[in-house]
Amino acid sequence: MTLRASELAMLASAIERVRRFDTPADSGLSAFFRAHPQMGQRDRAWVADGVFALLRRMRSTEALAESTEPRKLALAVVVREMGLSLRELEPALNTAEALWVRAFKSRMGQPLPAAVAHDLPDWLWQRLGSAYGDEARAALARGWLAPAPFDLRVNTGKTTPDAALAALVADGYEATATPYSLLGIRVTGRPSLARHAWLADGRLEVQDEASQLIGFVVAPRRSDMVVDFCAGAGGKTLLLGSLMRSQGRLYAFDVVHRRLTKLAPRLARSGLSNVHPQLLTGERDTKVKRLAGKIDRVLVDAPCTGFGTLRRNPDLKWRQRESAVAELAAKQASIIKAAATLVKPGGRLVYATCSVLPEENEDIVAEFLATHPQFRMGDVAAELARANIALDTGPTLKVMPHLHGCDGFFAAILERDVGPAAVGRLSGFGDGDKPAPSDAAHT
Repeated sequence: MTLRASELAMLASAIERVRRFDTPADSGLSAFFRAHPQMGQRDRAWVADGVFALLRRMRSTEALAESTEPRKLALAVVVREMGLSLRELEPALNTAEALWVRAFKSRMGQPLPAAVAHDLPDWLWQRLGSAYGDEARAALARGWLAPAPFDLRVNTGKTTPDAALAALVADGYEATATPYSLLGIRVTGRPSLARHAWLADGRLEVQDEASQLIGFVVAPRRSDMVVDFCAGAGGKTLLLGSLMRSQGRLYAFDVVHRRLTKLAPRLARSGLSNVHPQLLTGERDTKVKRLAGKIDRVLVDAPCTGFGTLRRNPDLKWRQRESAVAELAAKQASIIKAAATLVKPGGRLVYATCSVLPEENEDIVAEFLATHPQFRMGDVAAELARANIALDTGPTLKVMPHLHGCDGFFAAILERDVGPAAVGRLSGFGDGDKPAPSDAAHT
């Protein structure tokens, strides 16, 4: 393509807006597009691609560009990440800029410090090294540099995975079943599906495969009472409701009204009748106290740094402060403690995050178990095998983008003992209580 001067100017302006880091990148871009209504769909897509390409490789791009000026960063992105040649760029450049681009291209192969080359802040690079070692850290960092896949979840209350997949293929999309989730479909490329009839009527939902796996770890049974303790916009809530086949009772708790407002239209499309959104004033809300000791399954999808989602939210690595890790860990410990009061004897609490840091994952679980002797660790691998999911990451769920092709997610099963009358320490289910594969998969 030959770059137009107006395209370069728009990309530079969008970069300037998003690099304020006063809001998530997608929100910043949306604000930018609203302020420039003359932009067509093609230009918006091209600008968005350029902005996110920069966010993924921002540190190394700034180092090679020797500048943080938005226009120079825009030029660096279209050369380095979007592959435009100087000849394709020249109509949009003045003489000085053409010389700058030549100098930039000559620097592109020069060595950079490890954290800079892997496009991470120093503090995160160091923490990942302590957690995973040099080789795994580098592989994870490289995995974050690729765009995330586009995954969908099939609403089995309205259709089947086979029917949904066949419909998408018939519509001309390159779609396949996801490797692990029995309800997932992965669509190649950047499909325009926002107005697709199957999304509009709730037969399909946008949901990353890793997020879908959490529902199978919770493994709700049809007659259960279930709480999604940090429901947010309700992606996992809707999955749990579907796994329950719209039976039992499912509470969607959150402390932010705006998030539950976003759940409302999705819930209406889903056709589920067992979901009950509840706004909490805090972790100790009377709604929580009223349900204490009565809930079969509790999901705590805890607020976290979100680093497991850096492929789709690359701005997080530049917006998130190191001090936020300790702040979030304190909040996570408080939330899991409050949510645990809901679990009935013999019930299950699933603690999950989309983080890859032990401070937010294993350390939280270890601290909880040390102070709650009535709970013990369950086996995620066994639960997934029970649902006929061919994935074994050990007793906890630990999926990574570079290893599993989905977002980075962690989950642990914490099972409450039946009580002093129980014989021995049970595995969490009697044989008659195990969800059958058909209940878990809904295929």
